[in-house]
Amino acid sequence: MRHAKSSWEFEELSDHDRPLNKRGRSDAPLIGQELAARGVQPNLIISSPAVRALTTATLVGKEIGYEPDDIAVDERMYGAGKEDLLEVVKNVPDDVAFLMMVGHNEAITEFANLLTPEHVASLPTAGVVALEFKCSSWKDISKKNASMLFYDFPKNYK
Repeated sequence: MRHAKSSWEFEELSDHDRPLNKRGRSDAPLIGQELAARGVQPNLIISSPAVRALTTATLVGKEIGYEPDDIAVDERMYGAGKEDLLEVVKNVPDDVAFLMMVGHNEAITEFANLLTPEHVASLPTAGVVALEFKCSSWKDISKKNASMLFYDFPKNYK
């Protein structure tokens, strides 16, 4: 998942500390509600430590019944490239059946395209790509054993 729309209102804040704007604060719960309606129940949510990503993860998590305190923050996801994101996933314990990651573009779109057999255009803010892998270990995920379950974003509901 790409974080929801962030605010550029506070010029004194670092990129890391930028919050969500009004639209982001409404889009994140909206997409969370849609994920809940699809029955999405991640065993683990991993987020970038950036405020906008962690806030998105928290707002979505509330809608799908995931405790905010259980969100894992991985420093590698801030400023990451697609290979960095792949490394994060390959280190997920194999007892985690359903993983959700909340990160940043362009890396999150490139990461989705690294793994999905279908092409994903630039993922919009609060957009989600859900993939399923036919393997028993996160270390073995690849485009060859992946299928796309869905690709969704808030504008589909407005």
